[in-house]
Amino acid sequence: MPSTTLSADTIPARLNRSTNIPMPAPKPIYEYDKYWAECYGPAPFLPMSRAEMDELGWDSCDIIIVTGDAYVDHPSFGMAIIGRLLESQGFRVGIISQPDWQSKEAFEALGKPNLFVGVAAGNMDSMINRYTADRKLRNDDAYTPGGLGGKRPDRCSLVYAQRCREAFGDVPVVLGGIEASLRRIAHYDYWQDKVRRSILIDSHADLLLYGNAERPVVELAHRLSRGESIGDMTDIRGTAFVRENTPDDWWEIDSTRIDRPGHVDQIVSPYINPRDAEACATGQTEATENAATVLRFVPDARKNRGRSVIRLPSFEKVRSDPVLYAHANRVLHLETNPGNARALVQTHGDQELWLNPPAEPLTTAEMDYVYGMPFARIPHPAYGDAKIPAYEMIRFSVNIMRGCFGGCTFCSITEHEGRIIQNRSEESILEEVEKIRDTVPGFTGVISDLGGPTANMYRLACKSRKIEAACRLPSCVYPGICSNLNTDHSSLTQLYRKTRALPGVKKVLVASGLRYDLAVEDPEYVKELVTHHVGGYLKIAPEHTETGPLDKMMKPGIGSYDRFKELFDRFSKEAGKEQYLIPYFIAAHPGTTDLDMINLALWLKTNGFRADQVQAFYPSPMATATAMYHSKKNPLKKVTYKSEPVDIVKSPAQRRLHKALLRYHDPDNWPLIRKALRALKLEHLIGTGADKLVPEKQPHGHRVSHSPRRKNSKDAHEKRLRRGKVLTQHSGLPPRSE
Repeated sequence: MPSTTLSADTIPARLNRSTNIPMPAPKPIYEYDKYWAECYGPAPFLPMSRAEMDELGWDSCDIIIVTGDAYVDHPSFGMAIIGRLLESQGFRVGIISQPDWQSKEAFEALGKPNLFVGVAAGNMDSMINRYTADRKLRNDDAYTPGGLGGKRPDRCSLVYAQRCREAFGDVPVVLGGIEASLRRIAHYDYWQDKVRRSILIDSHADLLLYGNAERPVVELAHRLSRGESIGDMTDIRGTAFVRENTPDDWWEIDSTRIDRPGHVDQIVSPYINPRDAEACATGQTEATENAATVLRFVPDARKNRGRSVIRLPSFEKVRSDPVLYAHANRVLHLETNPGNARALVQTHGDQELWLNPPAEPLTTAEMDYVYGMPFARIPHPAYGDAKIPAYEMIRFSVNIMRGCFGGCTFCSITEHEGRIIQNRSEESILEEVEKIRDTVPGFTGVISDLGGPTANMYRLACKSRKIEAACRLPSCVYPGICSNLNTDHSSLTQLYRKTRALPGVKKVLVASGLRYDLAVEDPEYVKELVTHHVGGYLKIAPEHTETGPLDKMMKPGIGSYDRFKELFDRFSKEAGKEQYLIPYFIAAHPGTTDLDMINLALWLKTNGFRADQVQAFYPSPMATATAMYHSKKNPLKKVTYKSEPVDIVKSPAQRRLHKALLRYHDPDNWPLIRKALRALKLEHLIGTGADKLVPEKQPHGHRVSHSPRRKNSKDAHEKRLRRGKVLTQHSGLPPRSE
C-alpha cells in the first residue's frame, strides 16, 4: 500500500473525502500580485550590510533572514531559496549570516524589517552540526568559511529568535528550516536526554513554518504586506502556532491516552493495522474483522473532517511517560499525508501548540519557478577567498527532485520534505546544467551529482491519486514495494542521456543516495547508471544484514543488495569498467543486539569489506527511531504498555562494541571483540581462518591505542549539556521553569 507519492506535476482540486465535493487547489506561488518593491529588481546578492542596501537604493528591508550558515547564493542553501523566492514576489530581502549571538547589535545590522524576520539554523540541525553521535564536540563546520566550528550557538534557532525579539521588539519572528521542522512539537533531545518543549514555545517566536515552506512563506509575506496580523493567521498549512484553546466550530478528537483512544474514523485512527489499511485503501470489499472493529465512524467528525483536530498527549505527559511519547510520535507520523492529514494540538502548560496539516507539495511548474531564480551560484563576496566546504561539495551538482517515500525511521528527510516526490522538468534541469557550465568558476565539464534526497525517485509516484490521497502508511517500499507504486525509471534514464549530451559536459555523476531496491525493478536504468554515471565507486546504504534492526529501520533485507550487486557487477563488466560498491552500515540502531552486529561483522569479512569510517545511530529530533530509542517501544505498531520492548543500545560501552565490530579488521578493536565473543560463548569465532572473526593474539609489538582524554573532562561536558548551560547560555531571556 503506497504512502504519499503523488508526482505533483500538477495538483488538481482534491475531493473532500466525506462529500466528494472538489476542494480548491492551492494558489500557485507565481500567481501572486507582486509587492510594490518589485521595481528595484533582483539584487546581484541579497544584501548583508547597510552599504549594500545603499547601493541597491533601499532605505529598509521588508524581510530579514537570519541564518546559521554562511550565505551562499545557491539553490542548495535554504536562505538562498527562500530569500530569492521572496525577492521574486517583490519584497526587499536581507541576510544576516552567522551573527555574533552574544548581544543584539549584530542582529540590527540591516535595520528593522518592515514585515517580519525569518530565523533558521541552516541546512542542518545545530546540535547535529556541532556534536558527534557520541556527544563529542566537532572541531569543524562545513557551512562556515574556512570550515571553522563554533560560529553558531547550540539550539541556534532558539537563540537567534530571542535575540531578534530583543532587537526588533514587536516585529513578527518566524521560525523555519530543518531545525524548526524537527522540533516543532514536544521532542526527545538526545543531548540533554530528556523531552523538550516545542521550539516555538521556548523561542517566543510568533509562527513556525515546517517543511521546505515555499508555499506558506509566500502566503505569509503577502498577507502581512496587506496589513493582516500574524496572530490571526491560523489557517496557513504547514505552520505551527500557539493559541489559547480549540475554536468552538472545530471537532476535537481525543488521542491523549493509549488504552482507551477516543472515537476516530478510518483516516484518523492511530491504531489501524497496515494490512487492514491496505484492504480498505485498495478498494477491497471485504475487510478483516479487526478492521471492521477499528474503523469506526463518528458522523460529526466525518462531516466536519476539514475542521477536525487530534489532541495529542500534553508536553508534561510525554515528558514523564516515554510510552506515551511513543504513542504521540506514532500519531504525528500518521498525520503527514497532505491529502488526509488532520491538524494536531498539544498542550504546553497553559498554552495550546497547534500544528496545521502539511502544505500542499509544489507542482513541477512551481519547482521550476523556484529553481529558476537568478542565483549567483557562489558564496557572497564578503567571504573573499575563504572556502566553504559544503559549497565546494555541491557547486557543480543539480537537485532534480524533493521528498522521499522510503520512510526510513532514522532519517529526517520525510519529516522535513515529506513523502510526495516533487519533480523539476527536464527543461529546467538542463538549463541549470548549462548555467553551471557557462557561469560557475572552475567548471571542468563534470556534473558532480544529478540527484536529490534519493537519486532514483525522480517521477516515481503512486498509480492512483485516489489511493494516494487516502494512504497513511509510512513507506511505499517496506516491507516490500507496493503494487500501486510506479517503478519505471525511464524518465530518469532519458534525463541522464540528455544531460550528458549537452555540449561542454564531459561526465555526469550520480552521488546522491540510491534506493537500490527500486533500481533493480528497472535493469535498464541500472545499466545506464553503471555504464555512464559511476565514478569508480558507488555508495549505497544497506544499513544492516539482520532482520531485527532492518525491521526497525524499515529497510529491505540484504537480498535486495545482493540482487543489485549482481546487476552492478554484470553491467560494469559489460562496460569494461572496474567499479566497486561501497556499502554503508549503521551501528547501535534500535532493534540491534550484540549478536546482530557480530553477524554483520562476519558478513563484512566474508565479502571482503573493511570500513574506514563507521556510522553510529544518531537520535535526531522527532524521528521514529528516536522514539524507539527513548521509549523502548516500536511506534510502527500499536503502542501499549505491554507491547514488546525494542532492544536499545545506550551504554557507551555497548556503543563502542557495535562500532568496533564494524571495524573488525582493526587490531585496536580485537581485545574488545574477543571479550564480547567470550561473554556470548562464541569463542569458536576467535582464531585464524576464513571462518574466524578476530585472531587470538595481537600482532607482534602492537599496542592498542586509546584517544587521549581532553583537558576539559568529557563527563563534565556531558553534564553541562544535560543541564542546558552549554546550550542556552546566551538565550537572552530568563529560563522557563519546568
